Amino acid sequence: MWPAVLLASLASFLTKWAGHLLPESLLERPLIRRAAALLPIGLLAALLAIQTFWSPTGFVVDARAAGVAVAVVALVLRAPFLVVVLSAAATAALLRAFGVG
Repeated sequence: MWPAVLLASLASFLTKWAGHLLPESLLERPLIRRAAALLPIGLLAALLAIQTFWSPTGFVVDARAAGVAVAVVALVLRAPFLVVVLSAAATAALLRAFGVG
């Protein structure tokens, strides 16, 4: 596992370093700016999906999915961030306490 962590760290460093070497005119292009703005959203969505629906045995729907669903509802209702996080955590904890997931 450590070789993979070290390799990922090196790749991350080299990617960031390469970004500093690129000419500014390239980075100011509209397509590049739009991609740079949308890329973190896609990466965070993928991370959320993996952390919510994946387990060592494969695809799973458990208390984590219910917590994310509650968080989505709280976000749609424009709840403060702390309320979103606490409601999602409480939902997952209560379901796990009752043996669901």
